[in-house]
Amino acid sequence: MTGSKTISPGMTLNISGKLYRVETCVKVTVAKGTPFIKTKLRDLITNQIVEKNFKPDQAVNDVTLVERRLEFLYPEGKDYLFLDIGNLEQILVPTSIITDKVTYLREGVEVKAAFYGEIVFSIELPQFLELMVSKVEAEKPAKKGQPPETRTAFLETGAKIKVPPFIDVGDIIKVDTRTEEYIQRV
Repeated sequence: MTGSKTISPGMTLNISGKLYRVETCVKVTVAKGTPFIKTKLRDLITNQIVEKNFKPDQAVNDVTLVERRLEFLYPEGKDYLFLDIGNLEQILVPTSIITDKVTYLREGVEVKAAFYGEIVFSIELPQFLELMVSKVEAEKPAKKGQPPETRTAFLETGAKIKVPPFIDVGDIIKVDTRTEEYIQRV
């Protein structure tokens, strides 16, 4: 437990049994009335943003998420099976946690997972991955007689990104998973 005066962006709060990450917080003072702390909180399960106000001296339950390294094994039904590298236990992670990151998962990829107890609340991919190009779409030239500036490449994991025209099927490329951009050919 801590006081609401210490709330800051990035903190994780337990409110009525639900976990929220503080996205923004502002101390609001009003001419007539009691000042308060206005926050925007992200529900760690549904990923929805909610607004909540706190009194300046209100007690809040600050929690710490534990970070663990997981290695992707394979899809298991609608969920995804990972191996906890620290204790070699298998962890089933729901699709709702993986979201669109699934397009960069392949066997052996290590991720950071944020846990509260035994529940996974988020997955963070490595910033850079080296992946093979499985298909390239030819695009119309930008100007008549000129080669295209970029083409669309489909990667071995199912991700789709823009690449320079010299990239071809079978090439291994480095991809920034945060911006979903081509970095270089490996």
